[in-house]
Amino acid sequence: MSVPALPAILTPALSGRDAVADALYRSVMALDTADDALFKSAFTTDAVLDVNGTIMEGYDAIYSQCYAMLTKLDTNHFLSNMRINIIEGDSKAQVTCSALSQHYRGGEGMNPGSDFLLAGGLYWVELVKDSGDGLWKMKHWTLKSTWGQGDWGILGK
Repeated sequence: MSVPALPAILTPALSGRDAVADALYRSVMALDTADDALFKSAFTTDAVLDVNGTIMEGYDAIYSQCYAMLTKLDTNHFLSNMRINIIEGDSKAQVTCSALSQHYRGGEGMNPGSDFLLAGGLYWVELVKDSGDGLWKMKHWTLKSTWGQGDWGILGK
C-alpha cells in the first residue's frame, strides 16, 4: 500500500516560516515515498547538495546520486529543532535543523532482525523563493552526519 501524496502547493497557501520549512519537509517526504514531483518541487535546478563532503551539483546530480538510491530503500526521515532566518526582502532564507533517518534495504523494513542504519545529523540549508510558483526551494543543502548506528552498507557504500 502506498501513502496518498499531497500536492507541492498546499491550500490555503503557507506563509512565512511554514512555507520555508515546507521545502525541507517536501524533500524528505519525497525520499520516504518515492515522489519524483514532490522532490523536484523542493530544489532549484542549480541546487548543490553536500553530504559529509560529497558534493552533488545541480538537480540532475542530486536526483541520480541521492534520490534514486534512497527511494529504493525503506526509509523514514524526521526533522526537528528547525530554526529559520528569512532575509533579503522575503526572497532568501536560511535553515538549520536536526535530522534523524532510519534506513532498511528495500522491502526489508518490516522484517524483524533486518540490517538497518539509523543516523543522526545536522542540516544547513540556503533557500530562495521561486518567482514562478511561489514555492521556497533549496539552493544549497549541507548535511553533516554526527552519528550512526547499524550498517552503513545499507546506503550501498
